[in-house]
Amino acid sequence: MTVRAVEVPLLWMPYALRVNPHLPALHEESESWARAMGMLDGYRGPAARPAIWTRAAFHAMTVDQLTAWTLPDASLADLRLNHRFNIWALAWDDYFASAFKQTGDLAGARAFTTRLHAFLRPGGARPPEPTNAVERGIADLQQQLFPPRLAHWRTEFNRALARYIDAGVEELANSRSGRIPHLIDYAPFRRESFAAYTAPYSVELATGARIPEQIRHSRTVRALLDAFMDFMGLANDIASYEREVHEEKDVNNLVLVVGTSLGISLRDAVPAALNLVNARLRDFEHLRRNELPPLVHRSGLDRDERADLETWLTGACGFLSGLHAWYTGAPRYASADVSFPE
Repeated sequence: MTVRAVEVPLLWMPYALRVNPHLPALHEESESWARAMGMLDGYRGPAARPAIWTRAAFHAMTVDQLTAWTLPDASLADLRLNHRFNIWALAWDDYFASAFKQTGDLAGARAFTTRLHAFLRPGGARPPEPTNAVERGIADLQQQLFPPRLAHWRTEFNRALARYIDAGVEELANSRSGRIPHLIDYAPFRRESFAAYTAPYSVELATGARIPEQIRHSRTVRALLDAFMDFMGLANDIASYEREVHEEKDVNNLVLVVGTSLGISLRDAVPAALNLVNARLRDFEHLRRNELPPLVHRSGLDRDERADLETWLTGACGFLSGLHAWYTGAPRYASADVSFPE
């Protein structure tokens, strides 16, 4: 039994897919930055190493569609910036899997991760000279990701990236020891291992809107953001089950976590995991529709602040819809006979 056979009809998504009109322009330049960083065949820079992807493998991932589907309202400049971040995150994931997960090289993974931390230091500390495509990519992004209007994100975004790369080492340690995480611990950990804490930045980048400061740290908004982030990583586990568990021998996957924690078979774990993912999206929708309006009223937000919040929420719904479309339609996860608009 495969997860793919049941994922498409049961993974709930109430928000319509919208596509950024700049997708064709993004597609035209899709590989230029990846090649400049040394991620693609054809890199001719210093200290050249084997590329992470062939040109065909890179285009099969349809990262340009991922970006255009998740950020339908972004300008071309903002779309291009987030596209480069998406490419980097996938480059890290695939490089880490091939260099360390497939070989079981925990010591090498720790050394690699320690060096990446040096590129995430706040305060303008001078990073080391990049020695591979992943380091080159993050060094370049650090010069672009925090323009003045997003400067407040520098510390929080880099903290999220540090959690992301550290989680890779923890996943490898789990796989080497055969330790499948427990369900109670897994959802918070998956937010880190999916880099989900960077997603509110992407929504803000695309919409130009922020969650108002008066309610940003309220229980309701924290719960809404947790549900928002949980859908991303947990739905990814459903879509990537075959690749992660069967090809990469990874134990950090919701289907395995549910089956082991509840003591049930794979046949029962698949729908249980799907129900959990759908439940987190229902939680997000409930909080958005039923608990946020009274909070907004009590907090006395003015008209501009309310408009900002509504714009950000519309962007968040679009982000989730775009991820869902990519999970269920991209060749990285699904068969090619599922098509979505371009």
